[in-house]
Amino acid sequence: MNDLQNKPYGYTEPAGGSVTVARTFVAGVFMWMFVALGVTALTAYIVASSPSLLSMMFNPEGGMTILGWIVTFSPLLLVFAIGGGANRMSASTMLLLYILFSVLMGASLSFILLVYTGASIAKTFLITAGMFGTMAIVGYTTKTDLTRFGSIMFMGLIGIIIAMIVNMFLHSGTLDYIVSFFGVVIFTGLTAYDMQKIKRIGARVDGYAMDDNIRKMTLWAALSLYLDFINLFLFLLRFFGDRR
Repeated sequence: MNDLQNKPYGYTEPAGGSVTVARTFVAGVFMWMFVALGVTALTAYIVASSPSLLSMMFNPEGGMTILGWIVTFSPLLLVFAIGGGANRMSASTMLLLYILFSVLMGASLSFILLVYTGASIAKTFLITAGMFGTMAIVGYTTKTDLTRFGSIMFMGLIGIIIAMIVNMFLHSGTLDYIVSFFGVVIFTGLTAYDMQKIKRIGARVDGYAMDDNIRKMTLWAALSLYLDFINLFLFLLRFFGDRR
C-alpha cells in the first residue's frame, strides 16, 4: 500500500534529470506530507476535545459506533482509491481525497489523546521524528540499491497485518509487543526504501508527460511517507506511551 510505483503516471524515459528539479520534487513531497500530518493532528485534537463528536464515534459503555467503524476503515479505502484511480483522476481530485484522508485519519486517531498522556505522546512524536528523519537521510544518500530490501520489508508488513488480525481474536499481550517491535523495524526500513524511490523519481521528473502527473506523483509520494511516519509513531507509542 505504501510502496511507490516503479513507473510514475505519464512517465516517459528521460535522457537525464536535473539535481535542482529533483530537490524541488522532494521538497514538494515533504511539504504535502507535513500538511497531511498537520491536518491529522488538528482534527484529532478537535475530535478529542468535543464530547459531542466523541459520542458519535464511541459508545458510552465502550466500543465504537457504526460511524466510528466507518471513520476507522475509510482511510484504508481512500488509500486504495487514490492509488488505483490516480491515472484517471485529476490532480485537484487527488488533492481533495488526500486532504479528506488526512481528516479521517485524524478523527480515527483521536482516541490516542484520550488513552495516552500528552507528555508521552509528545515524547513519542519526537522519537518518531528522529528515527524517521535519520532513515530518510539514509535512503536519500545511500548508494546501495534498496529495491530487494524494500521487497523484504513489504513482505514483513503483510506478515504483521496478518498477525494483528489474528491477535484481534487472541488478545495476547505478548504477541502485541512482538508485532509492535517488528512494526517499528519494518516501517523504519520502509522509510529509507521509499525515500530512495522518491529521490529516483525526482531525478526523472523531466520525463513526465504532464505537469498534472507531477502533482499527482508528488501527492502519492507524500502519502507513502505519511503512512511510514504515522505507522512508526503508532507502533512506538505502544512502547513509550503512558496511559492515563
